Amino acid sequence: MLPRDSITAAIRSASLRGKPALVAFLTAGFPSRARFAADLMKVAEASELIEIGVPFSDPMADGMTIQRSSRVALADGATLAWIFAELTALWQRPRAPLLLMSYLNPLLAYGIGRLPADARAAGIAGLIVPDLPFEECADLRGALAGEGIALVQMVTPVTPPARLAMLARESQGFVYAVTMTGTTGRDVAVPDAVLEYLDRLRAAAELPVCAGFGIRHAAQVARLAGHADGVIVGSALVEALERNENPADFLRGLRGG
Repeated sequence: MLPRDSITAAIRSASLRGKPALVAFLTAGFPSRARFAADLMKVAEASELIEIGVPFSDPMADGMTIQRSSRVALADGATLAWIFAELTALWQRPRAPLLLMSYLNPLLAYGIGRLPADARAAGIAGLIVPDLPFEECADLRGALAGEGIALVQMVTPVTPPARLAMLARESQGFVYAVTMTGTTGRDVAVPDAVLEYLDRLRAAAELPVCAGFGIRHAAQVARLAGHADGVIVGSALVEALERNENPADFLRGLRGG
């Protein structure tokens, strides 16, 4: 199985059990580099996929929580090279497939030529690059394809229908459905219009659809069930780690056990 196919399989396996898959985000190196490997393994106990955030100085799609976590991780010396080294050195692989969520600059600084092989050696199955438009992704997409690594596309509630269909068709691993305009981390209700948008996206996509931005509570996860194949939990999990809570317990609470 190619790495990108393991992403799809993990989400569909959860859907067969009647609940949305949990896609858990944590910023690499936050709250500290020393905790990263242990926190990663705990998160893997209670999620189907893990997004590893690459710290960046200008995370324009992220709210205050993830901005703060990036600043702390960067100050502690977290880099993409360090992330790959930490993942490669793990004595046990997490059961959940791993994705990198990175802005484009850290990837370019690392080098697109060596990125795919190093990512696969570290166990990375897919990348999410929020500031890379599809029209400009051919070089990265082609490089990742050689290692079977997914490049996930993001869709928003204001994406025009023709573009929505195109991104749904061209995404790999899953389709990332942003549930609101603006940045991550805000605590908002899930209106009927968002559910209708998710239903349209799922109808257009052959791959699973995962909904992210603003997912904080079990009630939101329950409301999204049947409208999304998975839910992405970022800022709320980062805050739980900041409070020194057990991240596995926090994630289990989101789906009632």
